[in-house]
Formats: sequence, C-alpha cells, structure tokens
Amino acid sequence: MFASRSGWGLDCLRLGHLRVWAGDAVGPRACGAGQARRYGSRGGKRPPGSEPQDSPPGPAGETLREWVLPVSPFGRLLARLPCHLAVRPLDPLTYPDADRVLVAVSGEEGGAQALAGLQVKYDVAVEEVAIESDTLDPQASVEVQAPLKFDLNIKSSGSGCIKVQNIECDNCKIETDQGTSILQSVKTVTVDKLQGSSVNISTEDGLLKAKYLYTESSFLSSAAGDITLGSVHGNITLQSKMGNITVDSSSGCLKASTHQGALDVYVSQLGNVELKSHEGSILVKVAPSLQAHLQLSGKEVDVNSEVHVQEMAEAHKDGGVIITGLMNQGNKPEKWIKADAPKGTVRFRSQSWFQSLKLQD
Repeated sequence: MFASRSGWGLDCLRLGHLRVWAGDAVGPRACGAGQARRYGSRGGKRPPGSEPQDSPPGPAGETLREWVLPVSPFGRLLARLPCHLAVRPLDPLTYPDADRVLVAVSGEEGGAQALAGLQVKYDVAVEEVAIESDTLDPQASVEVQAPLKFDLNIKSSGSGCIKVQNIECDNCKIETDQGTSILQSVKTVTVDKLQGSSVNISTEDGLLKAKYLYTESSFLSSAAGDITLGSVHGNITLQSKMGNITVDSSSGCLKASTHQGALDVYVSQLGNVELKSHEGSILVKVAPSLQAHLQLSGKEVDVNSEVHVQEMAEAHKDGGVIITGLMNQGNKPEKWIKADAPKGTVRFRSQSWFQSLKLQD
C-alpha cells in the first residue's frame, strides 16, 4: 500500500459514487444518496469545475444517545450500519492523549426505541471500537470522533452515506451500497484500489496516487500536485494545472490534460484517448496490437520505427508538426489516439504489457 502516516492511506474503496475534494470543510451531514464522492488534500479554493453540484444535507434530528469510550490512540473503528455515518478526529486540545472515541446517534424525535439493536463497544484485546446495527433507522445518523491515527473499516448498507474528515490512518476500507462517500484530507491522497460507478477526486497541491481504479466514470484533478495512477479501467478524465500525469496502464476511454506538466501514458486496451499538455511534453506508449487512428501534434513529434503506422501524413502548422495515420490498419473511426503538445515534444512508442509490468517494478 502507498500510504504512510503523512496522509490518507486507503486499502480499498468499493463505492456506488465517490466525491473527494481538497479545501473547505463540509458539514458533518453533507451527504445524500445518489451523489458522487470527493477526496481532499489541501486547504484553499477548489479548482474550477470541481465544486459540488449538489450536496443535499443528511437528515436532521435530535441526539438520541451518546457514548464516551476509553481507547488506545492507535486502534481501529469497525462500523456496520444501515444509516449515515460521519467520522472526524478528536479535538486535540480537549483530548491531548487521543485516548477516547465519542459516538453520538441522532434521529427523529421518538426514535430512541430503534437503538435497541445498536451495539457500541470497545474490545481492549484487539483495540477495536465496533458500532453495529441491522435495525437502526436508515434516516438516522451516527457521528464518531476518533483518534487521528485510528484505522477505519466501515460499511454502510442501503442508501447510507459515509463521510470521513481529516483522519490520518494507515489502513482504511470503506464500502457503500448506494450511498455517497465523502473523504476529506489535508494531505496527500494515496489509494490502493477504488471500485465503483463514479469517482470524483480533487486536490490542491498534494500528490494524488491510486494503484487500481475500476469505475464506469472517473474525474481526477489537481491544481499543483502530480496525478499518478496504476491500472485504470473505464471512462477516465484527468486534469492538472502544474503537475505531471502518469498512467501505467489504461483500458478504456482516457482524457488527460495538464498546463505546465508532462504526460506519460501506457494504453493497453483502447477506447478513445485524448492527451494535452499546453507547455510540457507527452510520452504515449501503446500495446503493439492496438488498432487506432492517430493524430499527434507538437513542437516536435517522434514516432518510433517499431510502431506500425499506415497512411502516415505530415503537416506543419503554427511552428509545429501534425502526424496522422492508422496504427495496425485501424479501421474503426470511433477508436483514436490524439496527443497535442504545442510547446513540447510528443513521443509515440510501442510497449508490450509485460514490459509495462517490468517498468512499474
């Protein structure tokens, strides 16, 4: 796993929708079923286009019950709930030893009887706080204040939402069925696996790193930090203003752009690919058997002789060069690779899947 104690370390997220952002804190109940999720890295204004479009509040209600549990500062939170859950760090001034977990359940007036099936307990032997219920009202909400270094293992059923704010854990597993997950961090976002239908992650200047990304659609952006991805599947959009973008293996449609950084992308299975670096250079590596239309443009364009390009044409415009052609007699008009670096160099290379694995090591 990539994570250290300097920021977010996520073993695995299995999500319906995901929205993550850097910057302004969201309210403790700012989650609603059917919304996407965001992750955050640093405070400040959000990058343009990364603002949440809809963040309906969770259910309001009175506090039904509270718990104060003495714990180890380096334990774990296990939660299995059918309702909304918010997790944030303890106040370090009030709890300087980070040795408590505070749990509060809120819901509609008169809903106290529904707490009968809720279990809140701390196991000293394994240093684990467990919060579990199958019968809690789905419109209720559970708020947890935990030590900053607490690991998380959280699952919500139904439309239950999960929000985690500024926890610096080494191991984090979050799973939702239909609800939203909002993850906000003040440091680097590093993820082992993201799984879900929709993922939206934005950072200001922290590194955004994910080893595996399996989604129907994803939007990842960083104002000044690098975006480094391993194996990605689905429709992926990547944006960075000043950082570099690296993708070890792309299977699907990929759109990546950076203003001042460089792009390094390996395309293993082709959807449409569109790459843009306004001031930097682009390196495109492709599986030898790919069939695609090519359009490569830049101050310079370098196509390796090992790449089989037919009907290659060269044109010059605005001090740059444009190369077009068909790779391996690609005859499907919907399959294309476009790379544009108006002030830099576009390099196009052939690379086998096995070679890509060796390079990742």
